[in-house]
Amino acid sequence: MDNPTGPTGHPTGPHGDPHAGHHAPQADGHTGHHAGHHAGAPAATWQAAAQATLHCLTGCAIGEVLGMVIGTAAGLHNAGTVVLSVALAFVFGYALTMRGVMRAGLDFRSALKVALAADTVSIIVMELLDNAVMVLVPGAMDAGLTSGLFWASLAGSLVVAFLLTTPVNRWLISRGKGHAVVHQYHH
Repeated sequence: MDNPTGPTGHPTGPHGDPHAGHHAPQADGHTGHHAGHHAGAPAATWQAAAQATLHCLTGCAIGEVLGMVIGTAAGLHNAGTVVLSVALAFVFGYALTMRGVMRAGLDFRSALKVALAADTVSIIVMELLDNAVMVLVPGAMDAGLTSGLFWASLAGSLVVAFLLTTPVNRWLISRGKGHAVVHQYHH
């Protein structure tokens, strides 16, 4: 059954009453109130969460790898290398999101706001996890750029970050946050 909408955009009940259908079940199983506030938001599926995490991981990985390479090559202390990696992960993570939404027509300032809303929690979780792995693997941070231990640890840290951040992103998307904020600009 179609639920007509009133002037507020909320479903109306029988006889055009805007409150009668406000909490009526919709075809997607949500109530009219919930569906009206999240129209166009992606479903909080594992696939959507994995795609959001992969998007975030791409920017984070570029920054993370670049920071680890620069810090290790420059002989920075482990703490300095981690700080550089985290800073670059945020820069590249936000930049990738901003690039996409600016192509959709947003100005720089608006795109930055969207990127901050979409990626901050995901990047924080991802950075905590992958840097923890790098620091906890004995010798990984000191192994050097030509060491298999360094690269295996870095790759493993990104896999751990992906696996443990995906549920966080699913939870965020289910609440209309995180990458749900970006979704409207990708259509």
